[in-house]
Amino acid sequence: MKLIFMGTPDFSVPTLRALHGEGHDILAVYTQPPRPAGRGKREQKSAVHKVADELGLLVRTPKSLKDATTQQELVALGADCAVVVAYGQILPQVVLDAPRLGCINVHASLLPRWRGAAPIHRAIMAGDAVTGVCIMQMEAGLDTGPVLKSAQVPVTAQSTTLELHDTLADLGASLIGTELAGLDSGTALPMPQPVEGVTYAHKINKAEARIDWTQNAVQIDRQVRGLFPFPGAWTSIDGERVKILAGTLVDRPAPEAKPEAKAGQTLTDTLLVACGQKAFQIETAQRAGKGAMGREEFLRGFPVPTGAQLSDDI
Repeated sequence: MKLIFMGTPDFSVPTLRALHGEGHDILAVYTQPPRPAGRGKREQKSAVHKVADELGLLVRTPKSLKDATTQQELVALGADCAVVVAYGQILPQVVLDAPRLGCINVHASLLPRWRGAAPIHRAIMAGDAVTGVCIMQMEAGLDTGPVLKSAQVPVTAQSTTLELHDTLADLGASLIGTELAGLDSGTALPMPQPVEGVTYAHKINKAEARIDWTQNAVQIDRQVRGLFPFPGAWTSIDGERVKILAGTLVDRPAPEAKPEAKAGQTLTDTLLVACGQKAFQIETAQRAGKGAMGREEFLRGFPVPTGAQLSDDI
């Protein structure tokens, strides 16, 4: 098939590679423009841009799809279908209508749950037992189109956004070829999304990354896992912002702990922290400007005594 591919981050790459590997004619790859990144703030191409260059594909990086010239160039490609995976722009109706078979999207949730920008983070933070991917026909609404195919994966008590990101990216890539073939042959059976169960995965607000130790340790654990590796949950220790990258739940009180400790106080000198309910054992942390460190290595350079008050009041 003659395809347009639209995507930007790492999550999009497995689908692009799958389509290329299956021999589709990828007429153009649309991705977000290069943006400053890293300490030097040099312009960096998106993950999709780099792979498209590697594969020798035409790359277009319009700042907006609302521009008439940009729309005309896209329509002129004469594509059979556009495959969209975390592109990062709203598609105007003229773009949705341009390909012969319309536009289909690989979305990282079991729609209609978690429509929107951060479905993987939200699934973990909400304590969902399962999540998955949907191949969806796109329409003007935000992730409201009929679903061609879905597949689910479990969310375990150890799942992180990084782990689910990679699993779901590969899962979506494995489904796309069959669904394109069904569209092309007319055998695809798109199913309207249920009216019930709609939730929205809003972008992660920076304020959400701060740990509130008065919460149940279960919720703090979900927050840490859901925000790993980015943006990372954080707290302050002795006035310094520290990212908490991994930990485990512990029933209070520990044998050597003080049961009367306030939420946010360390119960031991090993980074066991009292929460509103239960306790949270910090296992991996990261100080500003340094790499991630396991608990023992972290404490060698930054001792935290029993009774220290952790807070997020920077």
